[in-house]
Amino acid sequence: MDRIKLKIDGMSCGHCVSAVDKALKGVNGVQVEQVAVGSATVSYDPATTSTDRIAKAIEDEGYTVAGTSR
Repeated sequence: MDRIKLKIDGMSCGHCVSAVDKALKGVNGVQVEQVAVGSATVSYDPATTSTDRIAKAIEDEGYTVAGTSR
């Protein structure tokens, strides 16, 4: 499992946190470690999914992934 921290723009409240958490949990191969306003930390199986797919799940909820770090 690889680990990544995402900086997320557009989040401002608990509803945003819930929406991102739910979106990330819907991505096969992702284990959500933490979601907070403006960020998320996940572990993922690179054989199952990609960072692009993880970012797309967040962006599909209306937020912008502004950066990633390992």
